[in-house]
Amino acid sequence: MSNAAVLWRRVVAEAVGTGLLVTVVVGSGIAASSLSPGDVGLQLLENSFATALGLGVLILMLGPVSGAHFNPVVSAVDWWLGRRTGAGLTSRELTAYVPAQIVGAIAGAVLANLMYAKAAVSWSTTDRSTGHLWLGEIVATAGLIVLIFALGWSGRAAVAPAAVGAYIGAAYWFTSSTSFANPAVSIGRAFSDTFAGIAPGSLVGFVVAQLFGAVVGVGLLAILYPDAGRAADEIVTPHTDTTTTGATT
Repeated sequence: MSNAAVLWRRVVAEAVGTGLLVTVVVGSGIAASSLSPGDVGLQLLENSFATALGLGVLILMLGPVSGAHFNPVVSAVDWWLGRRTGAGLTSRELTAYVPAQIVGAIAGAVLANLMYAKAAVSWSTTDRSTGHLWLGEIVATAGLIVLIFALGWSGRAAVAPAAVGAYIGAAYWFTSSTSFANPAVSIGRAFSDTFAGIAPGSLVGFVVAQLFGAVVGVGLLAILYPDAGRAADEIVTPHTDTTTTGATT
């Protein structure tokens, strides 16, 4: 099997995984609004619980194919840290992963909308354009980056499905922004005017904060785990070419 075909399969896994993640986030947000009208705290609990579980399942399901990044900043940091050691994503792989993640996220929001008999696209009107929310995104994204690479560096990438799901579920509550921590997911959530949405006008601030959070995360890794780049092939989980036994992609 050629390298191009292998990359194609991994790109599909990233698109499907990111899309289903957004479907979980948006779909559970719609369900929460319907099941618990008027109780925002309970809606957030329902939304965060479903997202944490769903993310863990998706990492287990698709991680063996692509590593289950489902997040442009995770892919970008994987490429950046792995450059010196020859590990992680190549530039070509990065430029394939990121568009797939974004397209998948948009498709996932459309799918959630349609499953609940809503318009395929309904632009969110939930404004999230204040500084304290951007700070929340910086914290959430930096923590996610450090967690993922710390697990890889320490040989514990196998527990990433539970650990990453738990982190995102917790960050729903301890960050002011409810922890989007993902540019692709943020873009996807703009396509649904629901509890989990974000107004298109708020996207630039959120994405910039997430990128800055990734930089902060890389800085913390340089201090705490200076050779974390050696584990870039283990991010988020170890992944192999499923067409050939034991061949690492």
